[in-house]
Amino acid sequence: MYNEFMNIYDFKVKDINDKEVSLSKYKGKVMLIVNTATHCGFTPQYEGLEKLYEKYHKQGLEILDFPCNQFANQAPESNKEIANFCAMHYKTSFQTFAKIDVNGKNADPLYKYLKKKKGGLLSTIKWNFTKFLLDRDGNVVKRFAPNVEPEKLDQDIKELI
Repeated sequence: MYNEFMNIYDFKVKDINDKEVSLSKYKGKVMLIVNTATHCGFTPQYEGLEKLYEKYHKQGLEILDFPCNQFANQAPESNKEIANFCAMHYKTSFQTFAKIDVNGKNADPLYKYLKKKKGGLLSTIKWNFTKFLLDRDGNVVKRFAPNVEPEKLDQDIKELI
């Protein structure tokens, strides 16, 4: 459920084992929230995301990976298969969560919130690898299009760390 009085830390999401995780565990961290897919032209961005994570994690960056199968069936695997694919092919070490919808009537409340904060209430996610950058207070400060490579976020992250 989502309402206008919520903040990012009020949301709960499911991990790849279908266990509920409160985003309050990321309080005080800079977060990069990304909807991803394993069979997308942008899938190689996992490599850049991992590089950002390795570079800034100790300084407080968390990357939250939300696989999404809404765009041309580009994430058809199970949650565990997706996490294994990312770890095996891109050596990812950041948190992968359960698959979600980011648009439509079944859109995850977290994504309804993110879209309202950066893009307007009716704004849709156009494709996989749309990125939302949040500061240490949980404010959504920037939204990046899928074609913006993770390396281009370096300066924005550095300013928030």
